Amino acid sequence: MRLVLSKLAVLAAWSVIAAEEVVEPPTRQLALIECIQLALEHNLDLKIARYDPQIARLNLSLAYAAYEPSLNLSANHNYSASPGGLDPQNRPYPGTTSESDTYGAGLGGALPTGSTYDLGFDLSGTSGSGPGGTFKDASGGFNLSLSQPLLKNLWIDGTRYSIQVNKKTLKTSELDLTRQIMGLVTRVENAYYDLLLARENIKAHEEAVQLAERQLAATKKRAAVGRGEEVETKQTEVRVASEQAALLGARGSVAVMEYQLKQLLSDDFSQWEKVSLKPTALLSMVPETISLQDSLGKALSQRPDLQALKLNVEKQGIELRYRRNQLLPQLDLRGTYGQGGSGEDFSGALDVVRKGDAPHYSVGVVLTVPLGNRQERHTYSIAKMEREKLLLRLKKTEQDIMVEVGVAVQYAQTAFARLDVTRQSRQAAEAALAGAQKRLESGKGDTYTVLQMQRDLTSARLGELSALADYNKALADVAFAEGTTLERHKLQLEFK
Repeated sequence: MRLVLSKLAVLAAWSVIAAEEVVEPPTRQLALIECIQLALEHNLDLKIARYDPQIARLNLSLAYAAYEPSLNLSANHNYSASPGGLDPQNRPYPGTTSESDTYGAGLGGALPTGSTYDLGFDLSGTSGSGPGGTFKDASGGFNLSLSQPLLKNLWIDGTRYSIQVNKKTLKTSELDLTRQIMGLVTRVENAYYDLLLARENIKAHEEAVQLAERQLAATKKRAAVGRGEEVETKQTEVRVASEQAALLGARGSVAVMEYQLKQLLSDDFSQWEKVSLKPTALLSMVPETISLQDSLGKALSQRPDLQALKLNVEKQGIELRYRRNQLLPQLDLRGTYGQGGSGEDFSGALDVVRKGDAPHYSVGVVLTVPLGNRQERHTYSIAKMEREKLLLRLKKTEQDIMVEVGVAVQYAQTAFARLDVTRQSRQAAEAALAGAQKRLESGKGDTYTVLQMQRDLTSARLGELSALADYNKALADVAFAEGTTLERHKLQLEFK
């Protein structure tokens, strides 16, 4: 009785496990373009990369901020008093009082010509009383000062250098982001075809299992009527087990491919973890004309990484111009002009200023010659070397791109050639298996040959599927090497 209960418990446990295994995860069908759109919207690496152009744009705006003028306003009131007393002759003298009010305003800044300016206005008034009685006085005026470099900082200074460099940096960051988007789209496309291939491989292995199981049933039937040997049954059982193991491996591969694709699509993996992805596309072949010369031309004119490197060369050229200018002596033309006035009160002083009866001006130059100037000379030499290094890197990158495009095109052409060969191989394997089965049924063949033909057919089917996936992935890699990934999927980028 206890043994029966134990068996029942085991059966109950297996039924629970079986019930759990039957539960299928929710399935989401996705087309390739849907996967690309999801990745562009949710991929975390891309979300991080999108900040770079925004930061570069703010840095450019920050560089322009150097031309914003500064305004200063001031007001001051002073009061002083001293008591009366006796002079050395013992004569009394009265105390004194003094009050003054001072107001000022100024506007200063820099101009894109390298000039600096400073416009100031001041107004002051004093009143008080003393031994001579009461007094009252006011003065005011304005003053404009300009300074214009004539050698150093004439055609480029620190601010203009920063603006020009930040413009290049902004464009470079946009190109880098474009390159990352292209790379993401290509990775999504490859992962999509890998998953599609993995699912098609399951179908191929399921068909192989069915073939092996049918062969096992036929072998047992032949053995039952005395037309087969036990070793044939064992061979077929081994084949069934082998195909079942391969099917389990194929199913595990699908899970791995799904994880890789989900990682590219999501910014919250928990929402995708228990979802089964099912590509809606079919592994098919759409012939595309691929020309090495055309691909090279596109790559050398459209690759974002190559364009970004050219911008870095231009940016280093700006650095070189700036450093060359800093080798010059500093010769500044300076001038001032203003009007002053005074009177008994503020209105009187302002009236004199308005009439322009008391102008003043000055003009002069200031020459500053650094002795030795070692720092600027060495900095200039370093800038020249950096530019030469960038030019060599540009040349190497162009060469690397040519090799990359050549490899991608060659692989795509080879993948295309494999399609016809693998299709013919699969058709031949099907015909060979059908013939072997007929010979076995007529008593002229043997089970081992049929099993071998089944293995060959499964291998041929998997080879054809792999060739189809490789061809589609090769087209994606060619587009990435050319720099035409976005055009291929009709995607447009706008940077604001």
